[in-house]
Amino acid sequence: MRFEAILFDCDGVLVDSEPITHRVLVQMLGERGWTLSQEECMRIFIGKAVKDEAAQIERHTGQPVTQEWLQSFWARRNAALESDLVAIAGALTAVPALHATTGGRIACASGADRAKVELQLRKVGLYAHFEGRIFSGHEMPRSKPAPDVYLAAAAALGADPRRCAVVEDTVTGVTAGAAAGATVFGYSPGGPGHSPAADLRAAGAAHVFTDMASLPQLLASWA
Repeated sequence: MRFEAILFDCDGVLVDSEPITHRVLVQMLGERGWTLSQEECMRIFIGKAVKDEAAQIERHTGQPVTQEWLQSFWARRNAALESDLVAIAGALTAVPALHATTGGRIACASGADRAKVELQLRKVGLYAHFEGRIFSGHEMPRSKPAPDVYLAAAAALGADPRRCAVVEDTVTGVTAGAAAGATVFGYSPGGPGHSPAADLRAAGAAHVFTDMASLPQLLASWA
């Protein structure tokens, strides 16, 4: 394999969390007077940290986005994830295979808060493959679409970012991976929660694929 390390996003790549998270967000924004369908909510917020969209939320609701409101959102979101979360189809075979073939040189680099990422990886049984190599955009100077979280993950693995593969499913994430200098593989299976293939290519994805189970072979054969 030509890549020194494989860097995964989490939401929409490893776990099917976006419909669950946005269901809770729709409810909580509705309580503040901003009525959105789940499709509209996902179009606005997909790939972004809710805390980074505070100005937009305040503009539409006329109410401040306080730390208390964010804590309430995170708590309700986490309860829903604990109840309903499942892995992305194919992730439970692709991740162990890549962990084995790379000698553990894989990482999870998410724009979400660490508590959410770790909760989700534990819930679906992937935590052991990423333990000690989990990176949160909340802990970086800038979150996605800035490249900071991917640069941090590559540095921690002692890998040149230009020799890393990044696996992403949103325009925001692909932009971050491309800005880091990595080769970005866009996951676009269709349906809600994932950016369209054409948008991922336009954002800088070198290749777009639809089946997570095919990822190990795809990376192994990449010239």
